[in-house]
Amino acid sequence: MNIVMTGSTGLIGSALTDHFRKEGHKVTRMARPVSLQKTGESVVVWDAAASVVDLSSLEGVDAVIHLAGANIAARRWSAAYKEEIRLSRLRGTRFLSDSLVRLRRPPKVFICASAVGFYGNLDPRVCADESTPRGQGFLAELCEAWEKSADVARQAGIRVIHLRTGVVLSPQGGALEKMLPVFRLGLGGRLGNGCQMMSWVALDEVPWIVEHLMRSDQIAGPVNIVSPQSISNAEFTKILGLVLQRSVILPVPSWAIRVMFTEMGETLLLGGARVLPEKLTDSGYTFRYPDLETFLRKILR
Repeated sequence: MNIVMTGSTGLIGSALTDHFRKEGHKVTRMARPVSLQKTGESVVVWDAAASVVDLSSLEGVDAVIHLAGANIAARRWSAAYKEEIRLSRLRGTRFLSDSLVRLRRPPKVFICASAVGFYGNLDPRVCADESTPRGQGFLAELCEAWEKSADVARQAGIRVIHLRTGVVLSPQGGALEKMLPVFRLGLGGRLGNGCQMMSWVALDEVPWIVEHLMRSDQIAGPVNIVSPQSISNAEFTKILGLVLQRSVILPVPSWAIRVMFTEMGETLLLGGARVLPEKLTDSGYTFRYPDLETFLRKILR
């Protein structure tokens, strides 16, 4: 397949690029003009803020994967940073959608990043699948608007998929990378009361899921990119300590997280939802890493 990708240098984008190239697919990065001097490979030039895109490079590609956006966990959610997060997603997705429908030969599929934050913070006893209504809060509202930003492409007949991704686990980046030094020192512990649910997915799983979605013509709309086995923060903490052979007896109180991280900490660290990958399992996808302990032992051995 001929694939074009934004956000290709991020954690997920790098994994997808490496996987697809090893599988024999052609992957072309989309990059802003200021990024051109940083890489020797050819790229598709684009800049949503300046309404710039090289349309000729998009003609006839099989898939466009859009992952670009400001890091939601990079710092506290001030009003200014929340607006930066929002604009980086809505403006980019809308501009790409508008651009794709102008092509004589548009892509067969347009795959856009999203997040399980769509469901908000749910009671641990409640399960969410792709039919569950939007939850409450900044992240839930952002995800809804983010997905609607691709409506132009959807209405033009392009198959649009929204990757509602959970917590992506990898020692090379994201939440797990930040946790490992603390847990290896024996200073790890649950966050708050530890009851909040964590819907996770192995980074090594994501490329296989995305390839499955690209090949499954009947799948469209939101797809939950999570393991079928969500766990609580307390369970995750216990398993990680067991794998690392370290004690996990130092919980971080909720009040400390709220003081240090404000709304971002309340949403990302103390909140969560038990999310099920209903569309993936219904379409016959078989998870390579459904069990957390088995996966952690593989990558941390």
